[in-house]
Amino acid sequence: MIKTAFITGASSGIGRATAVALGKAGFQLVLAGRRRERLEELARELAEVPTQLLTFDVRDRAAVEAAVQSLPVAFQDVDVLINNAGNAHGLAPIQSGNPQDWDDMLDGNVKGLLYVSRAVLPAMTRRNAGHIINIGSIAGYEAYANGNVYCASKAAVASLTKCMRLDLLPHHIRVAEVNPGAVETEFSAVRFKGDTERAAKVYDGFEPLRAEDIADVIQFMVTRPPHVNIAEVLILPTAQGAATTIRRE
Repeated sequence: MIKTAFITGASSGIGRATAVALGKAGFQLVLAGRRRERLEELARELAEVPTQLLTFDVRDRAAVEAAVQSLPVAFQDVDVLINNAGNAHGLAPIQSGNPQDWDDMLDGNVKGLLYVSRAVLPAMTRRNAGHIINIGSIAGYEAYANGNVYCASKAAVASLTKCMRLDLLPHHIRVAEVNPGAVETEFSAVRFKGDTERAAKVYDGFEPLRAEDIADVIQFMVTRPPHVNIAEVLILPTAQGAATTIRRE
């Protein structure tokens, strides 16, 4: 029986690459994101893969619930949930941070993960089966200057992942976290509010990870036998030793 993978933030970066990888691995896909045109482009690329597109912002609980409830019967029993949607906004010391940036990060990275998980979990708990992978960050384990609220939001993801794994243990649901280091996606462009020149400098002088590198690991994790849960993965480019320690040539 074909399995269903539900991916948030599927319109770009790690989410998009994961959709491609899981489509190739034989999953049918629920692709969720805010940018409908990008989701439609991805669906065309995955022409041979059964897909359903959901357009919503994970920060909007009512929209999340309505979108999940709108899924056709064939896609309702989600086997794998990839909580990938999230964001980083700004890089400022706490005393001069933008409160709207704080709200956006906490609402997207923490509350959005909760809203989507809560909407999808009833079908998993009913079947006593499922697999959830939360996309964290090295920033959830290592604080760095000016990272404050972003680091805190990803630390919350790490803690939530552990708690979810305990809460869902009686239901045979695997819960895991993938923590990337420096990955070249739209992440930095979003953090720096569209300043592409500043964003590009983040990756100067070394070879960062690609979204496909993270997707390969996720594909491996979700295709392990049911008795195996790869609970936590930290993925760094070879040139990175810690959150802000990178060897640049």
